[in-house]
Amino acid sequence: MPPAILARAVDPLAGECGTICTMTVLWHPSEEHLADLPLTRFARQMESETGHCFEDYAALHAWSVEEAEDFWRAAWSFLDLQGHPGSTVIDDLHNMPGALWFPEGNVSFAGTILREADDRIAIRARGEHQTQWRTISRSELHAMVGAAAEAMRKAGVVKGDRVVGYLPNIPETIVAMLAASTLGAIWSSCSPDFGVRGVLDRFERLDPKLLVCCDGYAYGGKRIDSRMRTAEILGALEKSVGHAPQVVMVPFLDDGATTEGLPNAVRWDTFLAGGEGVPPDLTPAPFGQPHYIMFSSGTTGLPKCIVQSAGGVLLNQLKEHVLHCSLTQEDNLFYFTTCGWMMWNWLVAGLGTGACITLYDGNPMFPDPNALWRLAEEAGITVFGTSAKYLAALEQMDAVPNTAANTSKVRLILSTGSPLIDESFDYCYRSIREPESDMSLASISGGTDLNGCFVGGVPWSSVVRGEIQGPGLGMAVRVYDPQGQAVLNEMGELVCEQAFPSMPIGFWGDDQQQSKYRAAYFEKFPGVWHHGDFMMFTEEGGIRITGRSDATLNPGGVRIGTAEIYRVVEAMDEVADSIVIGRPTDGDVEVMLFVQLADGVIMDEALTKRIRGEIRAGCTPRHVPAHVKAVPDIPYTISGKKVELAVRCVVLGEDVKNKDALKNPEALIFYQDADSD
Repeated sequence: MPPAILARAVDPLAGECGTICTMTVLWHPSEEHLADLPLTRFARQMESETGHCFEDYAALHAWSVEEAEDFWRAAWSFLDLQGHPGSTVIDDLHNMPGALWFPEGNVSFAGTILREADDRIAIRARGEHQTQWRTISRSELHAMVGAAAEAMRKAGVVKGDRVVGYLPNIPETIVAMLAASTLGAIWSSCSPDFGVRGVLDRFERLDPKLLVCCDGYAYGGKRIDSRMRTAEILGALEKSVGHAPQVVMVPFLDDGATTEGLPNAVRWDTFLAGGEGVPPDLTPAPFGQPHYIMFSSGTTGLPKCIVQSAGGVLLNQLKEHVLHCSLTQEDNLFYFTTCGWMMWNWLVAGLGTGACITLYDGNPMFPDPNALWRLAEEAGITVFGTSAKYLAALEQMDAVPNTAANTSKVRLILSTGSPLIDESFDYCYRSIREPESDMSLASISGGTDLNGCFVGGVPWSSVVRGEIQGPGLGMAVRVYDPQGQAVLNEMGELVCEQAFPSMPIGFWGDDQQQSKYRAAYFEKFPGVWHHGDFMMFTEEGGIRITGRSDATLNPGGVRIGTAEIYRVVEAMDEVADSIVIGRPTDGDVEVMLFVQLADGVIMDEALTKRIRGEIRAGCTPRHVPAHVKAVPDIPYTISGKKVELAVRCVVLGEDVKNKDALKNPEALIFYQDADSD
């Protein structure tokens, strides 16, 4: 690695105040840290093989995009995907949609995840209601997948069938997914906190052969039996598709739970007994074979039904784990997620690096805000993944994790789900680990659509307050203005100008022309992936994302990202949470801000004036809302994202088409009288 990289990373031209121009550097990697990174080893190898000199990350990224075929072939080899890439990497890099990756290649998804079936711990798991950790070795996981796959085969599951999970974040969910993959079946899942309609909006379209469910789950100190909901789902599936799937029930809430009330169901242990002793078939299958069906949040209509390939998802996720998160078999990866969010799929792929993964199912704030950090200490977590909302909530609750638990093993915090506000960067380096520690912080952003990230962490780079470090390797990410011109240091649309391996194969049930798929990503800028995020590349190479572009505000024709307002408002002690929309009025757009106040705070004229003043000072006069109103609750999706579009629909008197996608749909009632005093 050229000395230039080490010098630039260690000394990012920071002055005494720790700033570069207007940037505040919170942390930068040491020379010792940089020397042994997987990204450094990869770059050295590529320099030796290609003759290039990668003096910094920008140069490495440029090569990964300009020589995409060389990069992705090298990534396959470096990441050691189990299979054979074939002679062709991609048929047409600019054919979007429709590009074929590794068309002659074969890969074993389960084989890559299950490699090295030894006695090292693969999974640590706990539920909120459980007091003891459950550990599963890599050899035990290998055997469980083999037994489940044989049991599925005996149940008639074949290539192309859909196997679905209505499950918590537990080891059996991973086993069921991997077992299905060895048979060529397609996996999809919802967490058990989804309502009946939300599950049916997804599973009805799939006509599943097998459904794996649980007896119940715990959340916030409550034990919730989910079997009645599952029975209702099964009855509706039988009515809509003509038959109900076979059912396997995992006893999670109660070890002695029975399948009473669940038609055509057996317990998980009984099911596995039918395949015990049979090893999994890890024979590589075509790279582009369908593997996952993922669903968008679906807050304005039926969720998108996104089909993704085994090889594409695996290759891209392992690239992110190894090259962007520096995962090795010495790591313990945790992401607080449910099986209804793509971060579950992302977490599971971490097993393919040889790392241990930690699962937790329950309320992250129960019995107190430091609960997950005590779990992190107990489990020895080194990479801690969560949502931006969680970190902001910790600060609001005055939680100080590094006094409640030993956080010294955490070397990387990952945040996604929404933009990580500047103050949350400060919080992490004040209350979780200090700037002089070896902990990096990476805000990452991508989506369910690609089951991965467009932009995220760069291990060579400093952590700059409020910024994402860089675009992902192999991702031709740009920012376009409304006319489709690339811009720098200006907010615009996040686009990707070239195909990437984890692009969806298409949408399940779409027509032969893939019209729904094309309309979702390729109509705004033909031939270019339009992601729908409002983003900016800074002149120094950092990235800021300010929210979804379909929720972007346009007062006076000036485009404003909602996160810009949230950053200011939610830093106020009086405000617990907020949501902002734009409402058309007299040919313009007026900004409407709804705030959930902290306990004991009352909305009055003085507070309204101060909120507007803080926004004016922290943003611009254009950001100042025309209306500020207090509400008792802010609506979120089940995966923890604010739903500006649903609130906008309510304010405008339009129907919210899919309330079952919301965690708290009852909150929408508070927005029906937005014009009242």
